[in-house]
Amino acid sequence: MARLPVHMRRTQCPRVMSPEGGFAALFQLDFKGLFRRGYEDPLLVSCTDGVGTKLKVAVAAGIHHTVGIDLVAMSVNDALCTGAEPLFFLDYVAMSKDDPGLLEQIVRGIADACVECECALVGGETAILPDMYQGGDYDLAGFCVGVVERKRLVDGSQIQPGDLAIGIASSGFHSNGYSLVRKAVFEIGGLAGDDRVAELGRRTVNDLLLEPTRLYARPVKAVLRHYRVKQVVHGIAHITGGGLAENLGRIVPNCVQIRVDRGSWKVPGVFPWVQRLGTIAADEMDRVFNMGIGMVLVVSPHFADSIQKQLADLGYENWRIGTAHAGRPDDERVVISEAGFSGR
Repeated sequence: MARLPVHMRRTQCPRVMSPEGGFAALFQLDFKGLFRRGYEDPLLVSCTDGVGTKLKVAVAAGIHHTVGIDLVAMSVNDALCTGAEPLFFLDYVAMSKDDPGLLEQIVRGIADACVECECALVGGETAILPDMYQGGDYDLAGFCVGVVERKRLVDGSQIQPGDLAIGIASSGFHSNGYSLVRKAVFEIGGLAGDDRVAELGRRTVNDLLLEPTRLYARPVKAVLRHYRVKQVVHGIAHITGGGLAENLGRIVPNCVQIRVDRGSWKVPGVFPWVQRLGTIAADEMDRVFNMGIGMVLVVSPHFADSIQKQLADLGYENWRIGTAHAGRPDDERVVISEAGFSGR
């Protein structure tokens, strides 16, 4: 399809070596010249993910470029959690029938997100599977590769008592929990995609549900590059399905507990809106959704103010949401409390 290479080209850099139309993509890990990286002990980082049943909303609405952004965000945001620089991205699109216009919308969104993340879109695959998908249904999968110097690897092992957790605002539901969202909004709430929601600025239901997953590459890379000599970011967590406690808990080392103050950040209105429509229990909301925090940085307390200012200057609202304490091996890694915590 003639329009797809145009979108791919605008994401690419001189490190992409592959000609168009080949069987595989070629990418230089390093290259000679002014922008040479000079890696000493590089580690490759790989992530893969999809968009899930948010695609059902996109198909019903006839809006497809935003889920392309979601596809990139779900993998690139994961790669960032290691401190990696995202290098390149590939996509897989499975469709019920050949639809060049639909495919172009999806790839346009993928390319937009890759440009924002400085990540080259080096290739993809389109499969026409009429026996698998019906009507206008389709599915997406994405794959990202990044690189990080071994000495700059962020894996949570350096998290220690006294560290502070900084939560960066999400853009809404991101790409998780859409089976529950769709049931609450369309089945129980009886709303249609074009209905306007007065309490949320009269935005349409489709606009609210198709808000793309926030891309965190720009602020996270900026913070990591700011501290070249000393590693002050000890852990990074992408908050996806499983919520804040489960995803942050994945990076907290043994005998450390992070205590989070539930009242320390602003919960976007879409969450109480869908909770009320579906009569969803508070613990289920916490378990399924990000509740307004899309990424968490666990940092040295001496640099927390500086990091928060950097994030704010880049336009990313953020809050100091928790602190790390000494714990026991059998303690929960993350506890969310209504009572607040010391050290704010």
